[in-house]
Amino acid sequence: MSETSEGAKDFIRQIVSQDVDSGRTRTVVTRFPPEPNGYLHIGHAKSMCLNFGVAAEFGGRCHLRFDDTNPAREEAAFIDSIKDDVSWLGFDWGEHLYFASDNFEQLYLWAQHLIGEGKAYVDDLSADDIRAYRGTLTEAGRNSPHRGRSRDRNLDLFARMRAGEFADGERVLRARIDMASGNMNMRDPVLYRILHSPHPRTGRAWCIYPTYDFAHGQSDAIEGVTHSLCTLEFEDHRPLYDWFIDNLPVPSRPRQYEFSRLNLSHTVLSKRRLAQLVDEGHVAGWDDPRLPTIAGLRRRGYPPGAIRDFAARTGVTKSDHVAEMALLEHCARELLNKQAQRRMAVLNPLKVIIDNYPEGGTEDLDAVNNPEDASAGTRPVPFSREIYIERDDFMEEPPKKFFRLAPGREVRLRYAYFMTCRDVVKDGAGRVTALHCTYDPETRGGNAPDGRRVKATLHWVSAAHALEAEVRLYEPLFSQANPETGGDLASDLNPRSLTVLEGCRVEPSLKDLGPGETVQFERLGYFCLDAESRPGSPVFNRTVGLRDAWARMQAKSK
Repeated sequence: MSETSEGAKDFIRQIVSQDVDSGRTRTVVTRFPPEPNGYLHIGHAKSMCLNFGVAAEFGGRCHLRFDDTNPAREEAAFIDSIKDDVSWLGFDWGEHLYFASDNFEQLYLWAQHLIGEGKAYVDDLSADDIRAYRGTLTEAGRNSPHRGRSRDRNLDLFARMRAGEFADGERVLRARIDMASGNMNMRDPVLYRILHSPHPRTGRAWCIYPTYDFAHGQSDAIEGVTHSLCTLEFEDHRPLYDWFIDNLPVPSRPRQYEFSRLNLSHTVLSKRRLAQLVDEGHVAGWDDPRLPTIAGLRRRGYPPGAIRDFAARTGVTKSDHVAEMALLEHCARELLNKQAQRRMAVLNPLKVIIDNYPEGGTEDLDAVNNPEDASAGTRPVPFSREIYIERDDFMEEPPKKFFRLAPGREVRLRYAYFMTCRDVVKDGAGRVTALHCTYDPETRGGNAPDGRRVKATLHWVSAAHALEAEVRLYEPLFSQANPETGGDLASDLNPRSLTVLEGCRVEPSLKDLGPGETVQFERLGYFCLDAESRPGSPVFNRTVGLRDAWARMQAKSK
């Protein structure tokens, strides 16, 4: 089970364990209830891991239920993307796929039940007037002038609402609870509103739709959910959740518990804000690798195990906190270091001609696929007279601590030979365009028989064999750790969040890489083949670099 650093179960698992041990709960049933009005983001991943994880740990089950009660914002495409994301993260709902819309008829009957019990009424106040009548945190609300309508009048109006007689917003159904309650959610909340909008699943069968608060708990009860796990913003909604359960003939008694939501630095975790970024063209869709959506992280090359690990490390608490982006990157880097195969790529190519290598000659050198996994074996890497190295690996007039290639200096080529720079070729503007070098044929494999050492090892690719590629380098989407969430998001956008490099060179074995597969480009970082790639024209997204900011932060704190 998931545990804290002190070895104790988190408070949610303690509650579930007590319920099971006491016999109050026989089969643990949780649910993951996304609203299909956008793509899932990493905050949803934490909830997903908790709900599916708790159910699995206690031998129960977790339902996937779409709370599809607002057709104006929901799309079938979002439903498909959510199911894909949940499966990709490694979770299986089996036969337990549900929709709140499955319960529309039952919810309508229960709303009639409340009306019949004098606990709900049809109100003609506008949305603005309802807000005004509700009062404030320090002032009690006022009763609607329509609160005293008779049961029969309310049942008639509610039926006519369903029949489509009224326009959007003309009437609502409200619970009759307590307009003086200290909890604003208990001041006669809206249960149904009129919305003449087609639903992704029910079409135009309905023109009135239940609110989330009314549909949520009752759907839990219908499905037999035992532990309804929500984030802290629903804590003040729990009395209303319980009021509905207490006042309706529901088939079971679910209980709601709240935990802190996941917040992440340098990004936003609000579907509304994410939709704004997409709609205003600041990003190239919901799966843009700069977004914290599951689809974006997947496209960027984050493995599902890293996201699950990140969710576990952030913990399950009652205290809100902001997780550092560096921790998410650390989780990805730690897992990819074990799993990802190594390849060589040159992002800013500088041609090298090895003058004493046979013209037209080619040989295959053995390269290690993953030094962390001996079973990964080796692969052949072609070597020839002309190669590319990184432009940053050469300096004509190097400073004291620059140990890479320079005129007259010898370096090691990874898996290949020792090589010495003999001459520099420049264009008319004085820019270095090529290097002439020599190699030591006795150092094949990168070792000198006479025992001499060099201070730098460079990666490279054969010019004759390399594939030309586009590489996309990503930085945080926002310049600030806590971007503006109440105003203009554009003012906090990082202008360097995406850098596109064209004319990069990668080793030929990468032609067999599949979209979504992540490899380590030696000395450069982890990179994933993008779905936009075409045969012979690969596009790579940088997942994370090799430097681990989180590990350095942790080391300094000790």
